[in-house]
Amino acid sequence: METNRQKKIAGILQQDMAEVIQRLLSDAGRSNIVVSVTKVRVTADLSLAKAYISVFPTKFANGLMKDIEKMSQQIKHEIAQRTRHQFRRMPELEFFSDDSLEYIDQIDRSLKGVDNPIEHPELLQRRKKK
Repeated sequence: METNRQKKIAGILQQDMAEVIQRLLSDAGRSNIVVSVTKVRVTADLSLAKAYISVFPTKFANGLMKDIEKMSQQIKHEIAQRTRHQFRRMPELEFFSDDSLEYIDQIDRSLKGVDNPIEHPELLQRRKKK
């Protein structure tokens, strides 16, 4: 169970991280990509923050996640500068691709299609853990 402190830190990190990543993308000339930080989870000792990132269009997701991993120290530094009066110590950042929207879209397409996965469950692919 998350404490109030963890929830507050996660909310601050989520908002600042989204702004920093979007600005870095626009500076790099990638303004046609929408990136959102869907969830941030902070460990109990506040030393690690796991950020789940959703990318649209999804065809750019793998390349963009690699770029974000390369820029993780720069992202951490900029967030630390923004939050220097709110946090004692900036948590380490880990980035994960959030494919939940893609999974929901696949289910919607299947439900609207001819083959209904509720009647034939073998039609749906199992969601893969990464």
